[in-house]
Amino acid sequence: MLGRYAKLVLGLYLFGQGIWLGLQAHLGVGPWDVLAGGLSEKLDQPFGRTAIGVSVVVFLIALLAKVRPGPGTLLNVVLIGAFIDLLLVSPLLDAVGAGPLALRLLTTFGGIASVAAGSAFYLGAHLGPGPRDGLMVAIHSRTGWPVGVARAVLECGVLVLGVLLGGPVGVGTIAFALCIGPAVQLAFRVFRQTPVRRTVEASP
Repeated sequence: MLGRYAKLVLGLYLFGQGIWLGLQAHLGVGPWDVLAGGLSEKLDQPFGRTAIGVSVVVFLIALLAKVRPGPGTLLNVVLIGAFIDLLLVSPLLDAVGAGPLALRLLTTFGGIASVAAGSAFYLGAHLGPGPRDGLMVAIHSRTGWPVGVARAVLECGVLVLGVLLGGPVGVGTIAFALCIGPAVQLAFRVFRQTPVRRTVEASP
C-alpha cells in the first residue's frame, strides 16, 4: 500500500509539472487549465490555488451525483494545484515564454508528456481517479451518453467557459487535445502500468 501511495504522489507531481510546463511555454494549455487560468486572472489568485478550487467544485458535483471517490481522488484535488504553485514561484524556466518558438513548442510537448506519465502513475496506483473523471462518469450515468461523448461535451464546455474568462488558450491547447489521449496510452505501456478497472461507481 505504501508503494501505491508513493506512485500516486509521483503521478500527481508529474501531472502538475506538465501543467506548469504548458504555462511556462505561453502557447496555451489544456481545457481545464484554460478555465483555471481565466478564473485565476479574474479572481487575482494563484493558478494552483484556483485549480484546487475548481477541483473542489467538480468533486462536490460528482459526489452529489453519487459517484464514489477514492483516497486518490481527494489527494488529486489538493496536490496537483499545490505542486503547480510551488513550481510557479520558482525561477525555473521563467525565460522560456520569451524564448524561440521551437523551445516553447518543445516545452509544450514536454508538458503533455509529463501529464501523460503522471496520469499513468496515479491511475496505475488504483487509489481512485481524479474528480474530472468522476464528473464524466456522473454525466455518463445520468444521460446514458457514451463515456467518450460525455468527456468531449465536458471538455468543450469547460474550454468555452475558460476562453470567455480570458484563459491561456492557443496552439498548445489544440496540441493537448489531440495528443493527450495517445500519450496517456503510450505512457501506460512504457511504464507498465494498468488502468483502473473499476474505481468509481455510480448509483443507478
